[in-house]
Amino acid sequence: MAELMDITTAQLLNRSAAEYGQRPAVHYPDRNLQWTYQELREQARHVARGLIGLGVRPGEHVSIWAANRPEWLLTQLGTGVLGAVLVTVNTNHRSAELAQQLEHSQTSTLVLQAQFKDIASLEILDELIPELRSAPAGELHSERFPHLRRVICLDPTDHPGVLGWDALLEAGSAVSETELDEYCAQVSPDDATNMQYTSAADGSPKGVLLTHKNIINNGAQVAERMRLGGDDRLCVPVPFFHCFGCVLGNMGALASGATLVPVESFHPRTVLETVETGRCTALHGVPTMFRAELDDPEFERFDLSTLRTGIMAGAECPRELMEAVMERMGATEMTIAYGLTEASPAITQTAPDDPLDQRVATVGRPLQHVEVKIVDPSGGTAPLPTGEAGELCARGPNIMKGYFNDPEATQRAIDADGWLHTGNLADRDEHGYFRILGVLQEMVIRGGENIYPKEIEAYLQNHPEVAEAAVVGVPDANYGEELSAWVVPAAGANPGAEAIRAYCRSGIARFKVPRYIDMVESLPKEDGGGVDKAALREQAVTHYANPSG
Repeated sequence: MAELMDITTAQLLNRSAAEYGQRPAVHYPDRNLQWTYQELREQARHVARGLIGLGVRPGEHVSIWAANRPEWLLTQLGTGVLGAVLVTVNTNHRSAELAQQLEHSQTSTLVLQAQFKDIASLEILDELIPELRSAPAGELHSERFPHLRRVICLDPTDHPGVLGWDALLEAGSAVSETELDEYCAQVSPDDATNMQYTSAADGSPKGVLLTHKNIINNGAQVAERMRLGGDDRLCVPVPFFHCFGCVLGNMGALASGATLVPVESFHPRTVLETVETGRCTALHGVPTMFRAELDDPEFERFDLSTLRTGIMAGAECPRELMEAVMERMGATEMTIAYGLTEASPAITQTAPDDPLDQRVATVGRPLQHVEVKIVDPSGGTAPLPTGEAGELCARGPNIMKGYFNDPEATQRAIDADGWLHTGNLADRDEHGYFRILGVLQEMVIRGGENIYPKEIEAYLQNHPEVAEAAVVGVPDANYGEELSAWVVPAAGANPGAEAIRAYCRSGIARFKVPRYIDMVESLPKEDGGGVDKAALREQAVTHYANPSG
């Protein structure tokens, strides 16, 4: 069993640079950009010095709202070196979600790209922060976001109040290596370094605090389970803003000496091109990504012969899809992992030499140093017998530090003995392999994205023509689940499904916009007056569930 690493991000970079030196650490084929491990360490330290030069200090929260660009990785590592906390922002977020996250996270510095697809980030900021246009760059004072002082844009811009990436690098030139080392010496492996947002069942935001020890060891352990090493090249098309990308991708590659080959923004053709030109041996993705790659009309023309392994996770992985990835893509050692953000994220994972049935029908066995048990979901603590279903609980070095500024929620999630209660229904077979059977709460998992219906219901009910709304998931062959919204119009109103859909698109992420929207006179109710979600879901499944989508 490999030893746990009790180190910080700065120490990991120092160790990797010393051990791997001139070995390629990062390669962006489409940008013709490649950094060795030594160069990556130097780049990350320069970014850390730049943050210091701009006034950022250890413990401050730095949000990043961008695609998988090189600067994203450097910001992750630079904040880690300094001892600041990186707050990841979903690139699909729009104004309402961004505002909620900036407020709750107490972000002092926001790093962003000017435009992502149809989302004009700077225009959204102008709407949210009118003071930005009159503020000196780096000296923002916002009434709504009192902690926010700096906005840094990765793209060239003359937008008032906004610093450019070049300004950050220039500020770094004025800070000495010695000064940076003094800050590094104050950072502990048990300090938070990442804050990943996951909604609670009640729709309120939860900032999951992950430590250096959490993410370094989780990345290293999944890499070891995949047998990732110095000869491997890991293609990461999953977004860095999820743990899948920034931990199982970035930290996994860097902790194992492999080469990280990111895809800036997912497109199946781009992934296939990157695997071919980057000679990638490993590929990460959620099931919908792998399905899209296999279904690409030009799939057969790509040379994927270097592929060996990777991780498929984030949603249920159908057997036929796993077999197609192994047979048609050549990834014969593909693994399946299970976890959640609060666990950094991986808890269990299959191994390349597991029997095929175990690799396609289970989520594997616990990672090293991680304990897993199945308990009675009604409040039991004793492990249930083999084969009996219950709530999956995990304990180990991967379990979060807690929820930011929410000790009560932390206490509900992690019991007095250190066990994280996942809320997932699972069982374990006689060989120690786990199966995930469902979700105890009503969370919907659409294409690897965790969606909490109450969050969308709260947003819908802010519409002036909506009296009541309920959202449930229905099965979908492509995305695993789709959202179905049932809306009771306000008295005298008739907004129509398309108007509601447009309202959703204007304020929440695209993946949260319900595919199905129905106007109804009333919703089924429980005796206590609340919406009977079980009855509604049964109604929705009968009405909409269709394997062909």
